[in-house]
Amino acid sequence: MSYHIDDQSLGLKWLEERLRNTDLIPSQKPLLDGVSKKMHALAEAGVQSLGDLRTALKTEKSLTSLSRRSAVEADYLQSLRRAVNGFFPKPRAFKDMDWLDEKTVASLDKLGLKNTQQLFEAASSGEAGLDKETGFDRNQLKDFMSISDLCRIQWVSPNFARVLAAAGFKTADAVAHADPETLFHAIARANEGARFYKGKVGLRDVQRLVAAAAYVP
Repeated sequence: MSYHIDDQSLGLKWLEERLRNTDLIPSQKPLLDGVSKKMHALAEAGVQSLGDLRTALKTEKSLTSLSRRSAVEADYLQSLRRAVNGFFPKPRAFKDMDWLDEKTVASLDKLGLKNTQQLFEAASSGEAGLDKETGFDRNQLKDFMSISDLCRIQWVSPNFARVLAAAGFKTADAVAHADPETLFHAIARANEGARFYKGKVGLRDVQRLVAAAAYVP
């Protein structure tokens, strides 16, 4: 199973629908202004898939070129780039997870498993007998797998993945099918006493989280 959505199989219509169906943060709301017309213009400029768009927006030079060809404003494309990049959460390095000891990180590293994407894809493919190769017990390995899976959700950090798992939502699929209010209260209970993080996650944030999880493959 892929860590991210397949950007080559998804078109601009998919992107438009995702933008329309997402509770966008205030800075991204202008993306809906004339969105159908802009998506049509991008298609006319040769952008057929989400993958094509990511490539065209990768550098300032290519973005400027696309803006000229499509007549879509560069400011709009820059905002669109930030939104689209959010659909592809960066793999999280195990060495940066401060609750893991050096021995654990070294054991994963020895197998070429340096981040959440590598562990998730190795386990999904069944190519590595991870429970035997790493020397971890099954429950410990399941915890690592859970963190790796949950980090595929937009906005979810490894630390917040731990909260979700502690709240009983151990996979991206479980979050996608959660009742937002139920999940909201479960997160609050799991984090009582600032066990994982300080501050507060609001119900609207959780609603966005559930919606984002629905797009995880």
